Amino acid sequence: MAKVKVSKKSTRIDMTAMCDVAFLLLSFFIMSATAKQPEPHPVDTPASTVLDKLPEYGVATITVGDKQVFFNIPEKDVKIETLKRISQEYKVNFTEAEYEAFGNMQGFGVPLNQLKGLLAMQASERNAGGIQKGIPYDSINDQLSSWITQAREASKFVLEEQIRGGEDKVFKDLDIAIKGDADEEYTTVKRVIDILQKQKKNRFFLVTGLRNEDF
Repeated sequence: MAKVKVSKKSTRIDMTAMCDVAFLLLSFFIMSATAKQPEPHPVDTPASTVLDKLPEYGVATITVGDKQVFFNIPEKDVKIETLKRISQEYKVNFTEAEYEAFGNMQGFGVPLNQLKGLLAMQASERNAGGIQKGIPYDSINDQLSSWITQAREASKFVLEEQIRGGEDKVFKDLDIAIKGDADEEYTTVKRVIDILQKQKKNRFFLVTGLRNEDF
């Protein structure tokens, strides 16, 4: 009796479509992701179960770590306008190139008399360890208070100009977030809060890291 031959079917699976989808997803995540900006003084924030996020725009961040204070002002126009106002207050002149460099800088932490030297450095040099020693914030030399005041005024000025120019913006005071190290002494953070409250800035954000509720 003749044997019946069973036709063999190929087990090869065409992965072309799946590869296309994978590359499309990868491209989407790369283009939509926001790169983490280098910080002059990285800190380990305390853990919390709070899920609320900071507003995406219009938030100045005060970073506190190792008894040092650093300040990051949002938006390039607000940074430049803030430095112009600080320049007038302290009678320190800056060049257009220095204003431009300050507008592109992601946070800083030096006394005003060292700011020109910081602006002359490359971005990679500015964030090297030991370069920035923090903004003075004690009662004798409270430069932090001036920076916060001028940043708030600069933010209002820039917003007014943008609204007059037809941009869809909401006029509001500059939001402030405090990003403190988990091991920072309470007195340092309290001093920063006292400065804010002295300026009648009683509502601000505290930046924390996410942890499990059962941790």
